[in-house]
Amino acid sequence: MRYRPLLACATVLWLAGCELLPESPFDQPTGRTTSGVAAVGNCQAEVPSFADEACLLYDWVAFGLTSQRGDRAWRDPMLTRLQGNAVERRLARAVALAWGSERQWDQAAELFKADLAAAPAELQPLLRYWLNELEGRRAMAGRLESAQGELAGTEQRRAALEEENAALAEKLEALTAIEQSINLRQQTD
Repeated sequence: MRYRPLLACATVLWLAGCELLPESPFDQPTGRTTSGVAAVGNCQAEVPSFADEACLLYDWVAFGLTSQRGDRAWRDPMLTRLQGNAVERRLARAVALAWGSERQWDQAAELFKADLAAAPAELQPLLRYWLNELEGRRAMAGRLESAQGELAGTEQRRAALEEENAALAEKLEALTAIEQSINLRQQTD
């Protein structure tokens, strides 16, 4: 009997579909605007900074996604724009480098480690997550390189054993020919 109201509400929600659910249940109002949607609508920085607290996370996440999707044609000019020693520039450069080539990963990790503590406190978990993800990719690439080295070594050993086997087969054939020759001589004598 107690389940009837709950069942009735569930049935109404099921029949109504998604129309009764909020558009974005995770948006929360910020101190500067009346709604989180309005704050996000004003965040359009191409290069993230620490200046606008309302857009801090949104701009950095957007930049990270753009960097992840970007190719070399996007990354090279962006890295040129991000030159400088300001902490926000160095961290943005680290994000761009983190999604570049494997050669750039080491530099990105160094930048993250050097400047992570200087970032705003609310941005540090995101940057730490990106650093950990980068370290995971670096470790995986190292394991892959090691496995490829072992495979190449195994292939070289296999090739050497095949050559040795072929040489032994030639020697065996020569010894067999000698034995047959000796047997023929003994039969004729």
